[in-house]
Amino acid sequence: MARNTVATIDVAAIAHNLAEVRARAGAAHVMAVVKADAYGHGLRRCLSALSGADMLAVATMDEARSIRALAPELPVLLLEGVVSPEELALVEQLHLEMVVHHPVQLEWIEAATARPGRRIWLKLDSGMHRLGFPLHQAHQVQARLGAISGIEEVVLMTHFACADQADHPLNLKQIERFDEAVAGLGGRQCLANSSALLTLPQARRDWVRAGLLLYGVSPLHGQCGAGLGLKPVMTLETRLIAVNHVAAGESIGYGARFHARSPMCIGVAAIGYGDGYPRNMPDGTPVRVNDREQRLAGRVSMDMITIDLEGQPEARVGDPVVLWGRGLPVERIAAEVDTIAYELLCRVTRRVQYREAHPS
Repeated sequence: MARNTVATIDVAAIAHNLAEVRARAGAAHVMAVVKADAYGHGLRRCLSALSGADMLAVATMDEARSIRALAPELPVLLLEGVVSPEELALVEQLHLEMVVHHPVQLEWIEAATARPGRRIWLKLDSGMHRLGFPLHQAHQVQARLGAISGIEEVVLMTHFACADQADHPLNLKQIERFDEAVAGLGGRQCLANSSALLTLPQARRDWVRAGLLLYGVSPLHGQCGAGLGLKPVMTLETRLIAVNHVAAGESIGYGARFHARSPMCIGVAAIGYGDGYPRNMPDGTPVRVNDREQRLAGRVSMDMITIDLEGQPEARVGDPVVLWGRGLPVERIAAEVDTIAYELLCRVTRRVQYREAHPS
C-alpha cells in the first residue's frame, strides 16, 4: 500500500498563471524559467502548459538536454551560459541560446569553431555583483560579440538584487546604471524577473523572465499568489496514520519541546524532513486536516509530524492533511521558518509521489 504522501501538480493552473503573466507583461516577450526541475514541480509534467511561452530558461546544460528530449523545437536559454569550451558544441548541436556573463566565456566563443547561435544574451552587472560584465565594458563586449561570425543579435540583460522589495533604493539605482551604460547600443533588453514584473514597471522591457509566478506563488514579502490572481500549482499532502490522546503535562516528540497544557487529541501524519518538510518548523505552524486549519505540536521527525487536532475529535486514521497548496499558501509556510517559497518547493524529495490533478 502506498504511503499517500503526495505532491499534486495542477497543470491547468500553470497555463492560467502564464496567461496572468502575459497580461502583466504587456507587449514584452515572456521567458518561462523552468530550472531546478520547474522549481520542484517536475519539468516533464509542466512543459505542455508552458509551450505558449516565447522561450524557456534553465540553469544547466543537463536541464537543457532534458527539455530537448521532450520538446525539440522550443527555444531554450542557458542562464549561466556554458561552463567549458566543450559545452559550446552542445549549444550548437541542441540549438540552444546562451547567456555570456564572464570574459572566459567570451574567449571560448571567439576561439571556437562551433557557433553559439544567432542570438546571444549579454549579462551586465548593474549592482547584484554575482554574474555579469562590469557596466563600463558593455560597449566593448557587445562589439566583440558582434564581430563573431553567425551572431546576429545581442540581447542586453541584468538581474535585480532587491526587486522583491518595491521601495528598496537599489532597484532604481540598478536601472539607472544599466540605462546609462547601454545608452547608444540599441537592441532588445531583458531586465525584469517575477519580482520586478510586479514592482518595477520601468523594468518591463522587451523580455521578462517569469519564474515563481508561473507556479502560482508570489515572490513578494507578505503577499500570496491568490492576491495576484494566480492559482497554486503544487499541493503537498499526506494522511493521518495515527490519532492519539495525550494527558495534560505530557510532552510530545523529540526533545520534549511541546507540552500538553490540557488533555489533547494528537494526529500523526506521514511526512517529515525526509520528504522535504523542514525540521525547524515551529510549534503552531498551520496545516489543514479535513479542510480545517490545525497546528503543529512538537518537533518534525524524519518521517512524521504531530498535529494538535483541537476541535476535531472525530478525526480518524486516513484523513487528509495538506501541508501547503490548496487552501494553505506555501508563502505562509515559508514565513514560519523565515525562508522563501522557492526553497520549500525545490526541496521536496523523491520519496514523495508526484501526480497530476484531474480536471474537476
